Amino acid sequence: MLAKSYNYLLKIEYDGSSFVGWQYQKNGISVQEKIEKALSKIFNSQIRINGAGRTDKGVHALGQYANFKVNKKIESEKKFLNTINFFLKKNLISIIKIKKKTNVFHSRHDAKERIYLYKIINRVGALSLNKNKAWHIKKKLNINLLKKGAKLLQGTHDFSTFRASSCSSNSPLKKINAVHIKKKGDEINIEFKSKSFLQNQVRSMVGSLEYLSCGKWTLNDFKKALKSKKRSECAPPAPACGLYLKNVRY
Repeated sequence: MLAKSYNYLLKIEYDGSSFVGWQYQKNGISVQEKIEKALSKIFNSQIRINGAGRTDKGVHALGQYANFKVNKKIESEKKFLNTINFFLKKNLISIIKIKKKTNVFHSRHDAKERIYLYKIINRVGALSLNKNKAWHIKKKLNINLLKKGAKLLQGTHDFSTFRASSCSSNSPLKKINAVHIKKKGDEINIEFKSKSFLQNQVRSMVGSLEYLSCGKWTLNDFKKALKSKKRSECAPPAPACGLYLKNVRY
């Protein structure tokens, strides 16, 4: 008789500064590796997890999700969270929630929308509290132009301009459901919502929005870059430190 299998979904928060990214890589430590090692200690067997999104080196998460299957039922969610967070705390990874799902559920394939946040601190003074947590831009940005550029990114487009050469997606066509910009004091938050994104897409779009809002590009230049479908027309991508996987909707 086959042992019963349980499928659990984790909500994860992490500081990506010291990791090579979410996914396993030969050149350093990944977030995935640390969580799998902690789970394997708890269940005394090798556990594999499926992440909802593959964040790059230096990118953070407020709401990354991953599911895993195991033959042992978790009787106490509180005890499980306390135990796994004990193993992970020195790595600045936190498991915020755990939820039992059906056996067919998959955190990546079943995601309806992914929400990314990009944080900019727009001031002359250096960063202390937000060091490695935001893009520090000294030149004053034009918020009105930033919003106009963001509006052009909404809807379905061929985003080849903002796609990394190593991107494995079958198509450059993506639909951006919404782009929201909020400014509070020196902090500018840009939120992007889509079912899925191309590799490097968000950072490339933010880099191009920075070119527009600091006066290196006109709105026409921004439109031309988007329509060109050429990676060579993209502005330098924004640094990874300002990017957060904020949430995934199921």
